[in-house]
Amino acid sequence: MKDFINIKLNSKNLDRYFIRTSIFKSLKECSIHFKGDLLDIGCGKMPYKKFLLENSEIKQYIGLDIETALNYDIQVKPDYSWDGRIMPFGDESFDCAFGTEVLEHCPEPEVVLKEVFRVLKPGGVFFFTVPFLWNLHEVPNDEYRYTPFSLKRHIKNSGFHNIEIKATGGWHASMAQMLGLWVRRSAMSNFKRNLLSKFLKPVIKYLINMDNSKNVIFKEGQMITGLYGLAKK
Repeated sequence: MKDFINIKLNSKNLDRYFIRTSIFKSLKECSIHFKGDLLDIGCGKMPYKKFLLENSEIKQYIGLDIETALNYDIQVKPDYSWDGRIMPFGDESFDCAFGTEVLEHCPEPEVVLKEVFRVLKPGGVFFFTVPFLWNLHEVPNDEYRYTPFSLKRHIKNSGFHNIEIKATGGWHASMAQMLGLWVRRSAMSNFKRNLLSKFLKPVIKYLINMDNSKNVIFKEGQMITGLYGLAKK
């Protein structure tokens, strides 16, 4: 799954490069809290499965996806599917869980979060990422762009505590991501797209290198690319 883990910046992935690298970076940072049985919610093609099984204390990796999920890879199927309301597991079945870029697709996020809470064992952790600066996708099933304040409220309302939320990127990364999305996804001729991509690649690389998400404080006027964090049962 090199497009999710070992990602190299090139003129054709300027739209995806930062979001993919920032998700993987945050996942690695938080994977020290993973152990035992893990549930991957909205698993898709489970791009992080091999890495987590080899680089954490996870013993069993279970992939769960919605019944109507897009088929990203015909060779990779979720272990279980669900209707978006009741997960097919008993109470306190998993030691940890994670969902990357999933909660923005949930019409009723607390329904999903309360199910995550239910299937986690006491002391279990939930890792999550959500986009903030991103184009409409999987239309019409693109529901929300969360602020850190609304996201924390939904997670707390669902029973979790020790909730820690951080930004995946600040102002510089936001500009880099927007330029990447514009040059790779907006309407323009292929000639113009290829030319501008070559020109913007070093600019985007410079902006990403300038960014330091650890310095991002959720205050008035701050720009963010997305959010990630951990919550505990």
